[in-house]
Amino acid sequence: MKTIFTLLLLCALPLGMSAQSTVIDQVIARVGSEYVLLSGLEEQFALATSQTNEPLPSEARCQMLDQLLVSKLLLNQSKLDSIEVSDSEVEGQLSARIDKILSYMGGSIEQFEDYYGQSITATKEQFREDLREQIATDRIRQTVVRGVKVTPAEVKDFFANIPKDSLPYFNAEVEVGEIAVVPEANEKTREATVIKLEGIREQIVEKELTFEEAAKEYSRDGSAQAGGDLGWTKRGKFVPEFEAAAYNLDPGEMSDIVRSEFGYHIIKLQERRGNSIKVSHILLSPEVTEEDVEKSRIFLDSIANLIRVDSTTFSIAVKRQGFDKVQSYNNDGRMTNSASGDTFFEIGDLDPDIYFAIDEMEVNEISDVMEFKGPRGATMLRVIQLQSRSNPHRASLSQDYAKIQDATKSSTQQNYLSNWIEKTIGSTFVMIDERYQPCPAIQNWLNDSRKIVVEDK
Repeated sequence: MKTIFTLLLLCALPLGMSAQSTVIDQVIARVGSEYVLLSGLEEQFALATSQTNEPLPSEARCQMLDQLLVSKLLLNQSKLDSIEVSDSEVEGQLSARIDKILSYMGGSIEQFEDYYGQSITATKEQFREDLREQIATDRIRQTVVRGVKVTPAEVKDFFANIPKDSLPYFNAEVEVGEIAVVPEANEKTREATVIKLEGIREQIVEKELTFEEAAKEYSRDGSAQAGGDLGWTKRGKFVPEFEAAAYNLDPGEMSDIVRSEFGYHIIKLQERRGNSIKVSHILLSPEVTEEDVEKSRIFLDSIANLIRVDSTTFSIAVKRQGFDKVQSYNNDGRMTNSASGDTFFEIGDLDPDIYFAIDEMEVNEISDVMEFKGPRGATMLRVIQLQSRSNPHRASLSQDYAKIQDATKSSTQQNYLSNWIEKTIGSTFVMIDERYQPCPAIQNWLNDSRKIVVEDK
């Protein structure tokens, strides 16, 4: 679980490692204008060590240094090519990753802060620039390989070159579609929430509470512990209703009640710098009752029945009735396997509730309505459609063309990227500490002149 929390925040940087490290930091390599620090290498090594019960091979550090050098080469190139990463994009990804961690912790901010030893705001601040670099690195990598395509003939050649005894064996797999809906609170509950929030606003106006005190006491989101502070951001981060209200405020001004998909807000504009704003908010979300859930259940069941009798299609029902914030919505309802990135699930990859729902279903059959928890812990409902099922089999072009095509493209892109890296190394300033120069994994980063420069120093 600790590894999951670390990877969700930043794929190769364990939280708090820098503060706990006893290594005196120093530069061990330079690529263009980017530096590799000894602490960075040791943090990589410590993380890898924590993920295995066996000692790492002797060459592990050398291989990790090669990976760090590649990352710095890509980062250096992203700056040369003026690759931009917006503040709102970084903030959005940070918030999404922290929300994911909070979902593992049952939404407990106290558990998060106890586990990491700092507030959510401090955690974001610690990882912000590292995440910005990671996004820029990923973007330049995608730019380099963007034009790489493969033809059907190349797919066939790739498959033909796999030794017959090395062909992968695919377990039984399924493709699953979903129509998801979010039960809404009834009108009476919504009105009560608005009345309560208006009362809170009145207390702030009458100076019975400061905005920050009210946020800590009443707000129902992750910013509450920070007094509702959402930090600095530019346009595009917030949902439209919230953003429109926030940008219409003057510094120090407080909004009326604003409704969004998250609930009801009071917004306060703290500062404005050009197109950037710093805002705080207080959020109350109406409670969804069992009666509200049952009403949505009946509605979704009626949609499922329309599909069963061919009065509508699954795809149309997704677009017209489905919740547009779930990943599957933009893929005609087809769910994506987060482990593989494609739409195929082995049985073990499925959520247990989905597995039991489709166990005896026929292809294209629709399940009964199922309850599940959404990304923020809210109750949601869905119906499942079994869209395909395959039996265990050895890989073949006829059954697995899409997978083999993806493998062919991935291999071709990797070769193209490797060639680009070799070429770019030759035109980029590279310095590597002489202690690491004997590493076999980094010999392509060195030439005689570089060795002489380092040794002379």
